[in-house]
Amino acid sequence: MRTTTRLFCVTLIALSFVSTAFAQQPTLYKRLGGYDALAAVTDDFIGRLATDPQIGRFFKGSSADSLKRIRQHVVDFLCNATGGPCFYIGRDMKTVHTGLNITEDDWNASVKHLVATLDKFKVPEREKNEVLAAISGLKGDIAGR
Repeated sequence: MRTTTRLFCVTLIALSFVSTAFAQQPTLYKRLGGYDALAAVTDDFIGRLATDPQIGRFFKGSSADSLKRIRQHVVDFLCNATGGPCFYIGRDMKTVHTGLNITEDDWNASVKHLVATLDKFKVPEREKNEVLAAISGLKGDIAGR
């Protein structure tokens, strides 16, 4: 019984150290600079997409109000996806992108613009790779729909 109790206590202590170590790791949201940084990145990224001859067609005909709503959805999505305090209340990625006929080339061009934006804001390599990894998981819901 004593050995079991000791083992249990040692396990609890070890778990508390591990959970404390993980709790002290800043979220990607914080490492990216928080809400204002994500908003600035979003503004630059959407600006690149909207003015790109290949990608800009997806923004044609959007009112100023629609563009503001798209921007806010992107900010909220990124904030939520990176561990920030925001709630994304937009539709899921499949629904939003179905019927747009986004091609593999469109996807690749968008990723290049995102990388250029992250580079412009001097996002460190680790964080940039984490953002790109998170975004790459959305490809199936966005391209080819």
